[in-house]
Amino acid sequence: MEPTDAEMIAAVLNGDAASFEPLVAKYSPRVFATARRYARRESEVEDIVQEVWLKSFQKLASFRGDAPFEHWLMRLTVRTCYDFLRAHQRNREMSFSELTEPEEDWLERFVTHPEEAGETAAAARQLVERVLEQLSPPARLVITLLEIEDRSVKEIAQLTGWSVPLVKVRAFRARAEMKKCLAKLAKDKYM
Repeated sequence: MEPTDAEMIAAVLNGDAASFEPLVAKYSPRVFATARRYARRESEVEDIVQEVWLKSFQKLASFRGDAPFEHWLMRLTVRTCYDFLRAHQRNREMSFSELTEPEEDWLERFVTHPEEAGETAAAARQLVERVLEQLSPPARLVITLLEIEDRSVKEIAQLTGWSVPLVKVRAFRARAEMKKCLAKLAKDKYM
């Protein structure tokens, strides 16, 4: 019979470091999937995941067991991803010339006929990814959690440690930031 998460955690806390390996094996796919939403290069994703597992091992004693280990781990993962975004914030200005042809076609259709732009969802998704890269770390985090992962404001507050009103304010500002990026792309194209 396979030991439970609580049993493995207790063993690790009692000095059996090898008991941590099954937890890593069990939850790594979820940690990798989350990290891929915040970093594009596989080397960055691997760095984030390694940091998550290092922090989780070091902070395992702070796990109280009130909620499942997975919840605690995912909260740590989201915060580590946010730290990564803040640490790697660069001037990510993008000119219209960097867009692929499908993205350019979608943006042009959106500007001229917004009601018809929904038919090419793949190009729109690529464009959204590019716009997300331009956002500040808090904006990118809140948009990813709220709009892409479809989490509630309350869930986001729990994951990030922000208050519910702060999540709402950051979501509002993030949407405004996205509109500004799209407007700049459109302006570059047509000016």
